[in-house]
Amino acid sequence: MTLRRLLRELLLAFLVGTAIFFVFRVIEYFNGARHELDQEFVIKFFIHQVYSVALYMANMVVIIFLLRRYGKELFKPRKLLLAGLGSVGITMSTLFILNTSFISYRLGVDLQHAISIQGAVDYWPSLLISVVITAIFYGVYYYKNKQERKVKEQKIIAGAASAQFDALKNQLDPHFLFNSLNVLTSLIEEAPHQAQKFTTSLSKVYRYVLEQKNKELVTVDEELKFARTYVSLLKMRFEDSIVFDIPERASDPETKVVPLSLQLLLENAVKHNSVTPSKPLRIKIEERGNDLVIHNNLQPKQVVKKGSGVGLRNIQQRYAILSDRTVDIQKTGKGFAVSIPMLTHQVSTAVKAKPQENYLEDKRYQRARERVEALKNFYGNLMAYCIVIPILWYINYRTSSFIWAIFPTLGWGFAVFMHWMEASGRNPFMGKNWEQRKIREYMDDEEF
Repeated sequence: MTLRRLLRELLLAFLVGTAIFFVFRVIEYFNGARHELDQEFVIKFFIHQVYSVALYMANMVVIIFLLRRYGKELFKPRKLLLAGLGSVGITMSTLFILNTSFISYRLGVDLQHAISIQGAVDYWPSLLISVVITAIFYGVYYYKNKQERKVKEQKIIAGAASAQFDALKNQLDPHFLFNSLNVLTSLIEEAPHQAQKFTTSLSKVYRYVLEQKNKELVTVDEELKFARTYVSLLKMRFEDSIVFDIPERASDPETKVVPLSLQLLLENAVKHNSVTPSKPLRIKIEERGNDLVIHNNLQPKQVVKKGSGVGLRNIQQRYAILSDRTVDIQKTGKGFAVSIPMLTHQVSTAVKAKPQENYLEDKRYQRARERVEALKNFYGNLMAYCIVIPILWYINYRTSSFIWAIFPTLGWGFAVFMHWMEASGRNPFMGKNWEQRKIREYMDDEEF
C-alpha cells in the first residue's frame, strides 16, 4: 500500500469515526443526556477515534487481501459470506486487544485481570456498528461489480457481432482485389502462362475465403497452406522485391488459429511498407512457444494518412471472443512482429460465439435467471429486515426511553423498498429503461 493510499484511508477512517461519534451524542442528547465541551468529552472522542481507526484499518487490510486473492470472484454470495465472517473475526480480535489494553491502562491491572472482568456487553455495540458498516461496504461494491459485469457482458456480445462483421468486411481488402485484377490484366498481355497461374491462385484464395468465413478456428496447417497460396499472388506482383519465409507445416497439427489472420497480417505488411528491388520486404512466419509469429523488416511508406489499424483490431477482437490469450504486437526501429496464439482444445478457454438461432433464447434465459436471482436476494433482505428490526425495537424498549430504533427502521426500510423496486424492474426516478440506456451509452463510448 502506498503512503498516499494509507493517508487517504486514515482520513476516511477518522471521518467515519467522527460521524458515528456525533450520531451517538445526538441520540444521547434526545435521551436526556447533556454534554459539555470539556476534557472528558475530548477524551471520549479520542478513545472513540482510536477504536474507529483501528477497526477500520483492520477491516481494510482484510478487504484488500481478499480483493487481491479473489478479485471480482469475491462478490459471489459464498465468497461474500466468507468475507463477512472474516470481517467479524478481525473486528472481534481488534476489539479484544483494544478493550484489554484500555482496561489494563485505566485501572492499573495486569492483562489477565483485564481479560477476566470483560463481558459480552463490552463488545456487542461496537461489533454491531462494525458489521453494519462492513455490510454497507460489501453491498455497495457488490452492486457496483454487478453493474460492471452487465456492461462487460453487453460489450462482449456487441463486440462479437462487430468482430464477425469486420471479419467479413475486411477478409480481403478491395484494394488487393483491384491490384490483383490490374496485375492479371498486364500478365494476360505479357505472360499468358503466368496469367493462368495467377488466376488459379486467385480463385483458390477466394474459395478459401468462402469456405472458412463461418468457421471460428482453422488448423495452423490450413492457414499456412493458404498463406503460401496468397504469397504466390504477391510474388507475381512484386517479384524479387518481396521475400517470404513460411514453414511447411506446424509442429503440432492440432493447433488452431482464427481463419484469414495470416492473410490480414501479410497484407498489412505489404500495405504499410515500401516494396522495391533495392529494398526488398522480408516477411517471416515462425513458431515461438505457443504463438505463431509474423515478422517483417520495417521500412514504412512515406504517406500522409496514418493507417486505421482495422486489420489488427479485427484479429484482436476475434481472439478476445474465442480465448483469454491475447495477440501480442511488438514494434522496434528495425522490425514489426505480431504474435497470434495457437489454440488447442487443452489450452483454449474459448467462449464460443453462439449461433444466431440460439442467441435470443439464451439471452432470455439469462435475463430470467438474473431476475430470479434479484428476487431471491430481495426476499433474503426482507427476511433479515423482519428479524432484525423487531430485535432492535425490543432492545430500544428495554434500554432507553428515546425511540432510536426508528432510524434503522426507516433507513433500512427505504433500502428494502429500493431493493424491491430494482428486483421487480421498477424505477420511478429514472424510468423503466434507464439501465439499458446507460449500458448502451457506455457501450457506445469508445474510451470506456
